[in-house]
Amino acid sequence: MGDGGFVLVVGPSGAGKDTLLRLAREALAGDPRFVFPRRLVTRPPSAHEDNAPITEEAFCAGEAEGRFALSWRAHNLGYALPAETVALAQAGHIVVCNVSRRAVGEARRRLPGVTVVEITAPPEVLAARLAARGRREDGDLRARLSRSASVTADLVVMNDGPPEAAAARLLAHLRAR
Repeated sequence: MGDGGFVLVVGPSGAGKDTLLRLAREALAGDPRFVFPRRLVTRPPSAHEDNAPITEEAFCAGEAEGRFALSWRAHNLGYALPAETVALAQAGHIVVCNVSRRAVGEARRRLPGVTVVEITAPPEVLAARLAARGRREDGDLRARLSRSASVTADLVVMNDGPPEAAAARLLAHLRAR
């Protein structure tokens, strides 16, 4: 199957990460090499994200017991990648997942074969998308948009046109792995 590893998709709220991941998952549905695991999150899933809910108690216990491949906190929520994703990567699969920019350093230290794809868009596009999404749990949009964490990405995708165009760049990176 070839060398496996992780492709971490990062970027600001409203950049379109979930949309591009959905398009990539659909395009690669017939290719067993690619795995798109559901993140564990301490809130119910929404129409915008395909997450597996986990209680705060189970998240804390999982972190303490090392039961996650990677975990982080953002926006007062806990996020984690299931432990089995490491075995999948070691078996030659490419594990593609949306993570916080703040988790990239730890991911590079702990996980095999990490590459990082940053999805971004101009500030006015991010603001318009977040406002249109209207999720109460998004909280203060200005605060979310002012948060930025610098990360060194292997590929930066500007997602300010048709999502299919940006998805094509993500897919090219995935297929080249």
